[in-house]
Parts: sequence; C-alpha cells; structure tokens
Amino acid sequence: MTRRLHPKVDAFDLAISRFMHRWGHFLHRVMLGGLFVWFGLLKVFGEKSATSIIADTVYAGSPDRVVPILGVWEALIGLCLLWRPLIRVALLLLALRLVGTLLALILEPDVCWTSTWGVPTIQGQYLIKDFILFSAAMVIGGTVREERWRHVHH
Repeated sequence: MTRRLHPKVDAFDLAISRFMHRWGHFLHRVMLGGLFVWFGLLKVFGEKSATSIIADTVYAGSPDRVVPILGVWEALIGLCLLWRPLIRVALLLLALRLVGTLLALILEPDVCWTSTWGVPTIQGQYLIKDFILFSAAMVIGGTVREERWRHVHH
C-alpha cells in the first residue's frame, strides 16, 4: 500500500536522497572527527568534563594528569577519523576508551546513576553517549573499503 508521489515531489525527494547519499558519510566522518578533536582539546587545556569520572575510576594517577592524556587520546581519535586511511586506528582507540567508560558506569554508580533504576545522572548520560559515538564510528568504519567495493561491483 505505497502511495505514489507526485512526479515533481518524487524528483525532489530523489535529488535530496542522492545528495544525502553522496555527502552523508563524508559529513558524518568530518563532524564526528571534529567533535573528538574539539572535546579532546578542551580537556588538554583544562576544561572540566565527565572524563574525570573515568580518570578517577580506571586509571592510576590524579585526574589533573590523566584527563589531559585522555584529551590527547580523544583528539587523536578525531584526527584519525578525519584522515580516512586511519579510520581503523580511530575505531581501535575508541573501542579501548570504551572499556574505561564501561568501568566508570559500573564502578561509580553513585556518580553515574540516580536512585531511580535506569536513570543516568548528567555525568552518566555523558558517558553513555560514548557508546552512541562508537556505533556512529562503526558506520564510518563500514565505509573503509567502499572505494574497493565500487570497483569490484561496477
């Protein structure tokens, strides 16, 4: 039971779909890479974030030392996403960082969760978004061999 679109609406919809198909993955990769560089550099320059939860939970050393290191790590993830040949490295670095995120969510329940089951605090929400960002990065990782696929199938 699909309704046919008016030919002009259909043509417009097709043009929009082609535009999104052509530019969507590229913009997705650039924006995600830029976000990691931006937020990583904020940590390097001393801006506070929920990353200190991870630093307190997982790593030996004071958050004053560890958070800037994690900031460099995040900025490196972003740079690897921005330079297409290093997307696989970005995914590896991001996956390794998720271990710390998961440990923080488990080992710091008072900081990450409210007293209501399943309701994260603001800090917990910040950490949970790392899993969403990882899944977004996986979509980008799925395009790594895209050039090769085009040549094989066309």
